Amino acid sequence: MHVRHTFAASLAFAATTLAQTPLDAARGYTDYSGVKATELWHAYKGATFPAKGWLVEKHEIRQTGPGGGDLVTNATFGDFEFVGAFKLEAKANSGIMWRVAETLDATWQTGPEYQILEDSTYPGKENLKPAQLSGALYDLLPPAEGKVLHPAGAWNDVRIYLRHGLLQHWLNGKKVVEATIQTQDGAFTKEWLEKIAGSKFRDYRGFGVTPRGMIALQDHGGGVAFKDVKIRDLEATRPNEVALFNGSTLEGWHAVVPGAEKAGIKPLDVWSVADGVLTCKGTPGGYIRTEKKYTNYVLRLQWRFMPGKAGNSGVLLRMVGEDKVWPKSVEAQLQSGQAGDFWNIDEFKMTVEKSRTTGRNTKRTHTAERPLGEWNEYEIIVNKGDVVLHVNGEELNRATDVEEVAGYICLQSEGAEIQFKNIRLTPLD
Repeated sequence: MHVRHTFAASLAFAATTLAQTPLDAARGYTDYSGVKATELWHAYKGATFPAKGWLVEKHEIRQTGPGGGDLVTNATFGDFEFVGAFKLEAKANSGIMWRVAETLDATWQTGPEYQILEDSTYPGKENLKPAQLSGALYDLLPPAEGKVLHPAGAWNDVRIYLRHGLLQHWLNGKKVVEATIQTQDGAFTKEWLEKIAGSKFRDYRGFGVTPRGMIALQDHGGGVAFKDVKIRDLEATRPNEVALFNGSTLEGWHAVVPGAEKAGIKPLDVWSVADGVLTCKGTPGGYIRTEKKYTNYVLRLQWRFMPGKAGNSGVLLRMVGEDKVWPKSVEAQLQSGQAGDFWNIDEFKMTVEKSRTTGRNTKRTHTAERPLGEWNEYEIIVNKGDVVLHVNGEELNRATDVEEVAGYICLQSEGAEIQFKNIRLTPLD
């Protein structure tokens, strides 16, 4: 199991207090603490939202007393993202469980837990193990040293991200747990299974190995509130989503390869499609671009280089002007080890962080790529004057004051074999 207990630099996540926005919807979030929250949760092994113990009010879900039991989502999730905030009273204890099955006596018997604890005032705190403190994967993995937990009565931002086997816990904008619990083919890793086998959870059938389940908010005696809770199914199709790549042909794409004639090939010969995967040879240099122009959107795609073979490529956004190498655009870098960088091509109007900028290049805040040979995922938000780059669930770069213009989306051929799949766009216009 790949586990890191050091902080990765991060742009802090701040939970919004507003109702769900068009951008939230385009990214797939559902508001789980708004006016319809009581229709989205039910009591564990119950049929409806509990009549006592929990209250939904002012975008908060809070415990008001005993007797409510754990809340669980009506929907089930495999890969998901949970974002929101929690607040604890002194001595309080709670948790967020995921992939819960309603098969055993309690949610925690099947669902691994993001631990929520008022560390500083909890009775018997001196006897607790690190993996039992706030932010931990309860009783399995401790939070990173130096975490920030706000005192009792204050709100703490929380985020859980599970995608393609990679699990992350975030607390107040910092990553505090990371573990690979499944391979990208879906098999649970040996390290994860050994971690379960060495814990008290080994006695509970299905713990940590249910591929899909509910998300739970724990009733552990009261004193907890949650707000601005948004959950998204990372495997689901977004409303109004368009598949830019159909998985079988290059319909909808136009190839620009200036060196193709000299090489005795057609421009499209640089690319091939098989089994839902688009493969680019990398030479000659050039790009394919969409035949349609797009202005504001959320773009999701997956890419990988070959095992042991680092390479270069990029996603060009709002490409305008003549077809050439390279055309005027904003580049979301794909070069190995540098995914999440910006490159400004042909003086495209945009504002970036000066402290990370040299010439046309703006460095990412940190690196979030998976090993060569594994699939990575870009989520790129192009929304009016903002362009935001997320790699494998982590925000790595942000540009503002970007010229808002309809343009093509391009994938570069830049010297190395690279593969793409699941290229999807949700319009924001």
